[in-house]
Amino acid sequence: MPFTLATWNINSVRLREPIVLKLLQEEAPDVLCLQECKSPVDKIPLEGFAALGYTHMIARGQKGYNGVAILSKLPIKEVGSEDFAALGHARHIAGQLENGVTIHNFYVPAGGDLPDREVNEKFGQKLDYLTEMRDWFHGAAPEKAILVGDLNIAPREDDVWDHKKLLKIVSHTPIEVEHLAQVQDAGNWVDITRQDIPEGLLYSWWSYRAKDWVAADKGRRLDHVWATGDIANAGHGSRVLRDARGWEKPSDHAPVFASFDL
Repeated sequence: MPFTLATWNINSVRLREPIVLKLLQEEAPDVLCLQECKSPVDKIPLEGFAALGYTHMIARGQKGYNGVAILSKLPIKEVGSEDFAALGHARHIAGQLENGVTIHNFYVPAGGDLPDREVNEKFGQKLDYLTEMRDWFHGAAPEKAILVGDLNIAPREDDVWDHKKLLKIVSHTPIEVEHLAQVQDAGNWVDITRQDIPEGLLYSWWSYRAKDWVAADKGRRLDHVWATGDIANAGHGSRVLRDARGWEKPSDHAPVFASFDL
């Protein structure tokens, strides 16, 4: 069953419902994983999504913050969610398609501004969250699974606009990159985006602070699509829909796509 999947930090699904609908109409992925929905589940605007064929949804939500959802044309059943680091945040939801593929949708904490857990509690929470992700996947090795989401880390030198300048900036510090690598190793995860696009600068996030984000192009690849080793070879067609960063009232993230022949 071939299918195409997209992941997108939407930065408020209600505020940006028009561009979610635009994406669904123009790109028509079979599955769309959203992060930072900033909405209780019962307030997510399902009617417009369902009218376009996205009649299945699983989600975790909370008012004004965090939140993850999976919209799908394909039947999907919820198979769990985890509150890593006991933060009480809606940051993970997992669903299973009828072909047995499990999709994990994550919104990893951003980590605040200072990469020092002694003075920045949020940075410590981010590292603890990643550590518990690692331990969880060690304890229950995933099979036939895809992990997507805003992982809030750009791991490679060519995942950021300037590696040296960002080494002490949250999202690209060596300790974060190491923690993410441990999560990846624990689940035997393969970075599908970089499997398909192995070389070159690649970004999925551009700050709102840039007056002209296109000209500055100071991006980071914070959004990821991974798959377990047993199905990684089925992944292909990865791309970042950069144009979406320039849509009306945009998110600061662009959607990341991949297709799977399973």
